[in-house]
Formats: sequence, structure tokens, C-alpha cells
Amino acid sequence: MSSAKENSGSKARGVEDSLRKARVAAMAALDKKALDLVALDMTGLVAYTDYFVICTGTSSPHVGAVVESVEKALASYGVRPKAIEGRRPAHWVLLDYGDLVMHVFDREAREYYELEKLWLDAPRIEVNEDTA
Repeated sequence: MSSAKENSGSKARGVEDSLRKARVAAMAALDKKALDLVALDMTGLVAYTDYFVICTGTSSPHVGAVVESVEKALASYGVRPKAIEGRRPAHWVLLDYGDLVMHVFDREAREYYELEKLWLDAPRIEVNEDTA
């Protein structure tokens, strides 16, 4: 039987793992020159995920390259998406990892949906090589 303290520790590790996953995904996107990357902490704001990572590709092939880079980076940790939506044509691709939802837009779709403006109260998380 597990104690509340053990459960609390497991939950904290889960969020920490989710944050690392978000940072790895973000760095993989940046490695492919994704633009305007925003990483949002959604914990406490929505029940369906812990983090959003949102970025822009300059064209449909660029969006595809960013998505492929993210998939490969997370797969190297044994993490696979639960679902992927929007691959062709790649104007907006959503990678659903459960605790991480990654949105990769082309410029037109990013400007149209302005997704991060829906979550102005979500804290932004720092993404750089030291944090990934």
C-alpha cells in the first residue's frame, strides 16, 4: 500500500518528466529552426495536459521537418505520441503525448489561430540547451 507521501512524490516526478519532455520537444523544434517558439505550463489550467509547446514553420515541408525532429528526439527517450493530427497538408500539426501537446503551425495558421493568446495566464517556461 502506498502512502500519500509516496503518491505525492510520484506526481512531482511525473510533472518533472513532463517538463523535461516539453523541453526536449522544444529544443528539437529549435534545432530545425522553428520560429516563435512558446512553451506554456498548463498545469492547473486544463485537465488534459501539463504543457503546450507552440511553434511556427516557414512552409509545409518545414513544418513536417520540425514534427519529424520532435518525434525522433522524444522517441530516443522511448516516448511516442498518442495521436498526431494534421500531417497532410501540414498547415497545423498537433502531436499529443498526453502530458505534452505540441502544436506546429505554418505562418498563416499561427496568425489565424493565435493559440497562445487563449492562454495568457499560463506561465511560460524557459527553453534552452541547459534546461533540456
